[in-house]
Amino acid sequence: MSKKSTKSDLKRIDAMQDEDIDYSDIPEIDADFFRNATVVTPPTKKQLTLRLDDDVLMWLKNQGKGYQSRINAILRAYYEANR
Repeated sequence: MSKKSTKSDLKRIDAMQDEDIDYSDIPEIDADFFRNATVVTPPTKKQLTLRLDDDVLMWLKNQGKGYQSRINAILRAYYEANR
């Protein structure tokens, strides 16, 4: 999606009134939902310096924004599989 189409969509959405929004596909949230809900907090993250091979870093960055989150996800998957 181009930035131009995103901006035009945001303008269209901003112009909508609450009554124009179709909520029919969203289930009601009732007291049972909150009774059964559990609060999950993500683990805290630590800042560090990490040295990576140039080609590995470029591969991660070439996949778009969020390369640091991708590094974390890759390491988490390895951690989960090997703990």
